[in-house]
Amino acid sequence: MPHLLAKLTNVPLEVIKEVLHKDAEFHASQGMYLEHIWENADVENEVQFLFRIDDITATKILIDKLHSDALAENPGANLPAMTYFL
Repeated sequence: MPHLLAKLTNVPLEVIKEVLHKDAEFHASQGMYLEHIWENADVENEVQFLFRIDDITATKILIDKLHSDALAENPGANLPAMTYFL
């Protein structure tokens, strides 16, 4: 089962939990299911979260579009780094 690990910096854990909870229905409709959220014990305000995903290619296309749109709206947008696993 493929997974997506996202790492986001400069965002408190509670903020990203709220955002992910709010977006859960959209993520599920796109084949993305949140499994875990971690706060880095050594780096303040660094959060990593893991999604189980249905399709790596479809998820990459979606993330690329969402990130491109976010950067077009705000070139300094704080976006997570994504790592995909088979």
